[in-house]
Amino acid sequence: MNAQLSFPKEKIHVLLLEGIHDSAVENFARAGYENVRRLSKSLVGEELVDALSSAHMVGVRSRTQLTEEVLAAAPRLMAVGCFCIGTNQVDLPAAARQGIPVFNAPHSNTRSVAELVLAESVMLVRGLGDKNRAAHEGRWLKTAKGSHELRGKTLGIVGYGHIGSQVSILAEAFGMRVLFHDVVPKLPMGNAVSCASLEEMLPQCDLVTLHVPQAPDTKEMIDSRRLAQMKPGAFLINASRGNVVVIDDLVDALRSNHLGGAAIDVFPVEPKSPEDPFESPLRDVPNVVLTPHIGGSTLEAQHNIGVEVATKLTSYSDHGNTLGAVNFPNISLPVKDQAHRIMNIHRNVPGVLSHINQAIAETDANVIGQYLQTTSEVGYVVIDVDRETSPALKDRLEAVPGTIRSRILY
Repeated sequence: MNAQLSFPKEKIHVLLLEGIHDSAVENFARAGYENVRRLSKSLVGEELVDALSSAHMVGVRSRTQLTEEVLAAAPRLMAVGCFCIGTNQVDLPAAARQGIPVFNAPHSNTRSVAELVLAESVMLVRGLGDKNRAAHEGRWLKTAKGSHELRGKTLGIVGYGHIGSQVSILAEAFGMRVLFHDVVPKLPMGNAVSCASLEEMLPQCDLVTLHVPQAPDTKEMIDSRRLAQMKPGAFLINASRGNVVVIDDLVDALRSNHLGGAAIDVFPVEPKSPEDPFESPLRDVPNVVLTPHIGGSTLEAQHNIGVEVATKLTSYSDHGNTLGAVNFPNISLPVKDQAHRIMNIHRNVPGVLSHINQAIAETDANVIGQYLQTTSEVGYVVIDVDRETSPALKDRLEAVPGTIRSRILY
């Protein structure tokens, strides 16, 4: 792959898809990036390839699929921003092999998702979804039958990361008892209690909420066996990933009255646009709250996500910082005004660093600072050299065996 040269900021083309918030555009502008093209929709096929052909940075949400083939057709692309939590819409190993770090916003919509979970918890224990529908149809279901308070109930949280722990705090404020299970040991918030397994936790819970990543070990983890372990009459909430729950098994558990209800925000197959119909076996099941993947869809969250991801992209472009990249060596770099900064991205194979140091020695470069970090596949080295250094150094670094790309940052 040909190495890419640095460009003046006004020539760096930023492509933002899927209606990314104004805060991202404003953040790019403050950093000096004004060549920003923003579209309200996702792109597919040749339309996506054409749009990426001139892009140096691209921002997507959850719909746009950046496959290996799509990335390979974007020769100028130097960074990807996922303006959301998940990054499964990007082929991360392929991006790394092409020297493209991928950044996301793992924390910015935490509060929005947590608040939705508590709101849906109230809806489920009060049967508000069905009562609301009945009132719209002219039926008056004024009854306390089947309605409960959250206070005193036990909430089970599967996955105790940033969102799960926020849910824990809010649930305790409602007077709930909180249990949680995570495959990684986590410090409990408040009075929450850790459970060693789902088998231990599920039978104790009046409500169970899922906050796990998309991974091989979470795919279809809530199936008929796990649903049968849940307390009779309990409620299930899924605002994590669509493939975590086996939907047909959930329908069976609801129709048999083993579960009292469910709230589902994510689905195995979701419409690609608002114009496409939403199909699910859950549509006609009583006391089921269905929402269109809106856990993080608040104006506050989208504003924060726009700022967070745009800042990571400009920091990488301006200074070479990769802190927060999900597929790339993480380096946080100081700013050095009286120096040239050169970056080299290479395959992590033996001998590359010795070739880099040899190139530095042969061009008589005065090294002010050198930073190296690697993953199993990719190495990332940033070199600060004196301003009197020969321009030939970059050419020599590009010629180092295993180099994916080199760039002069400033």
